[in-house]
Amino acid sequence: MAAARIRAYHALQAAVPEPALDRDGVSLRELAIPVARAGLYVPGGRAAYPSTVLMTAIPAKLAGVDELVLCVPPAADGRVPAATLAAAALVGITEVHRVGGAQAIAALAFGTHTIRPVDVIVGPGNRYVALAKREVAGIVGIESFAGPSEVVVVADGSVPADFAAADLLAQAEHGPGGAAVLVAWDPAVVDATVDALERMVFDAPRRDEIAATLATGGRAVLVDDAVAALDAVNAIAPEHLELLTTDPEALLPLVRNAGAVFLGPWSPAALGDYVAGVNHVLPTDRSARFASALRVDTFRKHVHVVRATEDGLAALAPHVDAIAAAEGLDAHARSVDVRRALTVRQDTP
Repeated sequence: MAAARIRAYHALQAAVPEPALDRDGVSLRELAIPVARAGLYVPGGRAAYPSTVLMTAIPAKLAGVDELVLCVPPAADGRVPAATLAAAALVGITEVHRVGGAQAIAALAFGTHTIRPVDVIVGPGNRYVALAKREVAGIVGIESFAGPSEVVVVADGSVPADFAAADLLAQAEHGPGGAAVLVAWDPAVVDATVDALERMVFDAPRRDEIAATLATGGRAVLVDDAVAALDAVNAIAPEHLELLTTDPEALLPLVRNAGAVFLGPWSPAALGDYVAGVNHVLPTDRSARFASALRVDTFRKHVHVVRATEDGLAALAPHVDAIAAAEGLDAHARSVDVRRALTVRQDTP
């Protein structure tokens, strides 16, 4: 079911028509060309993540990528978790390597005796994986800085405190390095949420991971009002943003920096992590200021195509000459003018 919903949502991205313009004898098009080979990094170690296999492979398949290679850290027994392999089989991945961490990113970028290099590397990981991707960006493409998980919950007291606490807990259980932040303008909401969070952490199966996240990235931010709350959100630029407020749609236009936004009491971030259909490979570490969620276009290049008629070139030639003169690039003008001169000679009786 998760695979079907993820495929349906991302198929909308793949179906966007290619832009085209035909004006004054010059036609412009854009070709969307998939990369030949994509590397998918799926975390392991602390947990198995078959959901990340679906999130990374399905958009790549829809983009038309020919070869997908999956790298995943082995479990303690040296095997790839069965659920991860099942997800790989579901989406048609046939090349899986038991390697994780920064070394997996290096292997995908540069190649080894057993792993051929790729064109794009996608997928979340710990801080070492995210920093490794940043190091090889430019040698290969990467989707964003997808590091340890983050969530900001904006709450106004209209939603039970247990909802906010549970959602902070859900992202914190990924382990250290992430962030779980509550933003509110009512001190009573802060107190109630913190109390609920402490109660839930006490008997959580992944209590150690949650405690490690909260120790470095757990915050409660008290602001003056809803507008100030969104100012704080945009400064944090979180991976996940939840608006647990009376009218979340009214606050949505104020959101500038976030990887994914979840509106209202019945839309926890966990829904997006697994089965809503949106992608859970999202920008972290404030990179949501300039980066986007993983999407079909992550695996495609856009190539511009220009075709001019003789009349179209003639109409634009004076403008090329003017700009070339301003930039001191005479050969640019000459490449147009030589065509005009030849046309004039051919037309002369």
